Amino acid sequence: MDKNKTIDHQLRATWQAVAKMYNEQASKHDSTMAMAFVLLNIDQENGTPSTALGPLMGMEPTSLSRILKSMEDKGLIIRKKNPEDGRSVLIKLTQFGKDKREVSKGHVYQFNNKVKENLSEQEIETFFKVTQTINKLIAEREIYPDISSEAV
Repeated sequence: MDKNKTIDHQLRATWQAVAKMYNEQASKHDSTMAMAFVLLNIDQENGTPSTALGPLMGMEPTSLSRILKSMEDKGLIIRKKNPEDGRSVLIKLTQFGKDKREVSKGHVYQFNNKVKENLSEQEIETFFKVTQTINKLIAEREIYPDISSEAV
């Protein structure tokens, strides 16, 4: 099988190219793609519980903790006690974080608009259908079902 013709290879290669592109842009702003992703996932007005951020972004707690510490050091976020749950912490954007969030949002729009300029509406719809199907197959464990539960 030619690796260039496998779905997983194309997904991985494309994602790596996108990540590299975003990291190059983020580095111009003393940031990383991961930090920009966090900025875009924090509720601008109310903040977001730190425990909700990891699952929201599909990120491991250890990696997220490191990123949040770096973001706090750069003055992008602050941590506040959650008034609704004293055991948890809300991650809130500083004004500087809100400004950088707008920069990140602009880069995401620019990427999406350029891709849309080069694809038909039908191609975009097909792309979303394909990715939704892949995610559904994975979520429902239809690709690699748990063999032990099938054994009789």
